[in-house]
Amino acid sequence: MSEVHGQERTTGGGAARPTMRDALVEAAFELFSERGFEQTTIDDIVSLAGVGRRSFFRYFPSKEAVVFPDHDGCLADMTAFLAAADPAGDPVAQVCDAARLVLRMYAGNPAFSVGRYRLTKQVPTLRIHELSVVWRYERTLAGHLRTRYAARSDGALRADVIAAAVVAAHNFALRSWLRSGGEGDVGAAVDEALQLVADTWGDDAAGGSGGTSQDDEVVVMVARRGTPMWRVVQGVEAALEG
Repeated sequence: MSEVHGQERTTGGGAARPTMRDALVEAAFELFSERGFEQTTIDDIVSLAGVGRRSFFRYFPSKEAVVFPDHDGCLADMTAFLAAADPAGDPVAQVCDAARLVLRMYAGNPAFSVGRYRLTKQVPTLRIHELSVVWRYERTLAGHLRTRYAARSDGALRADVIAAAVVAAHNFALRSWLRSGGEGDVGAAVDEALQLVADTWGDDAAGGSGGTSQDDEVVVMVARRGTPMWRVVQGVEAALEG
């Protein structure tokens, strides 16, 4: 059975035991493995965990949610991370680093992550639920970028495109690792994928951050009042060609 990743409480004697939330997740995955997702009910889960239905709904709004017990916490961490980001920093690098928080969540417990991936591929309703989770991450990244690019005429478009690219790059590497059963260096794979996004859109890329590049430099022309327009135009052309 997949080990559930989560916090543990320590009893008076020092022995660690899972929290009620983790006990529900552990019971759920044990039953999913034995009976299948569709054949397992919430009553089955709480019975095995030794708690009541009200305890289940205190932690999870649905049976689908118990398959993704760690995403709410990760999303909160991502939101806090971006809120604390340096306003002068590269926003693309910041959202790439925020995506790595999701990677660390998955890589922290490979057995659970691989088991969840395999279960999700088998159950259409779980794939739909997973898409909603991914969308929430993408909207969080896009929200940060929209704030940083607010002064640009294409700021909203740029923010949404970059957020989608970060999620796509991260998920490509992560899912390749999950399909392999958790083999290989997933951190290096995700770094390589996110570097492609940074190279395309980051501060060091042409036009990446809305900073001044050679293609969008501002030329200021100073002329005396009454200077013929042809001479003003000539001066601007000379500056642009210089």
